[in-house]
Amino acid sequence: MFRVGFARSRIPLWRWPHSTVKYFSRSAPGRPSSLMISSILGSHWTHSSLTRSRSISSAATREVVSSEQLGVTEPRVHSDIPIANADEHKVSILWGPQRWSRFHHIWLRDHCRCPDCFHPITKQRLLNTFEIPADIKPIHVQGSTDGLEVVWPGTSTESHSSVYPWTWLQANTYDPALQTTPSQKVLWGSKIEKSPPSVTYTEVMDDKGLHKWLTNVETFGFCFVSGVPATPEATEELCERIGFIRETQYGKFWEFTADLSKGDTAYTTMALGAHTDNTYFTDPCGLQLFHLLSHTEGSGGATLLVDGLYVAALMKELHPKFHDILSRVPIPAHAAGEPSALYTPSPPAMYPPLRYHPSTKELVQVRWNNDDRSVMSHLPPHEVEDWYQAIKIWNELLTKPDSEYWIQLSPGTVLTIDNHRVLHGRSAFDGKRRVCGAYIGIDEYRSKLAVLKEKFEGANDNGQNKAGRSEDSRSIWNSNL
Repeated sequence: MFRVGFARSRIPLWRWPHSTVKYFSRSAPGRPSSLMISSILGSHWTHSSLTRSRSISSAATREVVSSEQLGVTEPRVHSDIPIANADEHKVSILWGPQRWSRFHHIWLRDHCRCPDCFHPITKQRLLNTFEIPADIKPIHVQGSTDGLEVVWPGTSTESHSSVYPWTWLQANTYDPALQTTPSQKVLWGSKIEKSPPSVTYTEVMDDKGLHKWLTNVETFGFCFVSGVPATPEATEELCERIGFIRETQYGKFWEFTADLSKGDTAYTTMALGAHTDNTYFTDPCGLQLFHLLSHTEGSGGATLLVDGLYVAALMKELHPKFHDILSRVPIPAHAAGEPSALYTPSPPAMYPPLRYHPSTKELVQVRWNNDDRSVMSHLPPHEVEDWYQAIKIWNELLTKPDSEYWIQLSPGTVLTIDNHRVLHGRSAFDGKRRVCGAYIGIDEYRSKLAVLKEKFEGANDNGQNKAGRSEDSRSIWNSNL
């Protein structure tokens, strides 16, 4: 193993014979071994020499020389620059006491983001990953305030230099696994009625207000927009502030009354229990927007919201066995009310009501609509009774007064719901009730929010400032890339 001291000071080096790479080591009592310094054709290792390709002979040989023989002293290590060790397979970085990361050589080479390996404009890989030797090892490793600098073997006459920002390495450490940042999402119950998240129509017509709107949706799973003109045109324009409207069997931008013009109970006056939409799609919509345009000659039709994350957390705490069933057993679903359409997910029985991220263990999607559920013919015989008990407990927790937030919508207020988190429903009503709205894909919503975070939070650049690049350019070290 060779140890790399990360220092800015220059180290006096001797000229080696032509086409020879020299390594010299030093061992001292009580210290890790060993210091490695490289010299190619008599060059000094400086910051500038590590940021460009260097010539190196393909016939280069390695020779270990005692540092005591050469009179070389180990450089002082800057306290604010991490220390690295490299072995035959990995580079290890010591961030501080008991804090370290290891990166495989092949992983580091694959993630080089110099202009030759990663297109600075399109943000796409140019490096042919499949040509990287499985046993690749760096020629030289050096640290600086810019990050970890690595020189790789290249062609017969050229080597290749890579620089990895420290913040980027910390954010992408996998050995050990990254300690995830606690979620900023706020779980809520019925008491949210005291201060529900809301923005104004005037605000969201500006990008700063749009950022506030979508951040509220990310944090709480829903948000109201007040002061919206009570017309389909203004509502559609509002939806398109987020992204493309997703067209389904109900149309693109839809407007409905209780006339059963579509084969769905939403087009009736019936009460609807808490549910998420599109359980019959392989990819359910991300956001749903509702605008009550008018309600005349009747009453009722209050809107129900339930935080799926809150109820799932309750169930996990109080009934872990049954929570496990809902996070594991898939439920088939269908939309079959329209003669011209018959929707089922593909594959049909693949998606459980509670979907957790395999690495972070965060609940990332709630998918529940008992009305659209298909035949449960795939249940193992020994689990049938437990499964029915699990959905019964789930329903009891969904319908607890502490879980339900009821609100009577009025013209001029648009409700935005994260359909992967918040369940919605309504009470029965009579009279003439006219509602419009739309679906937005989850990817369109997340994309818009990510762009707005870049703009207003300076997020996701892993500490890389915008010096030397235009205001509208995106860092190659963006955490989403």
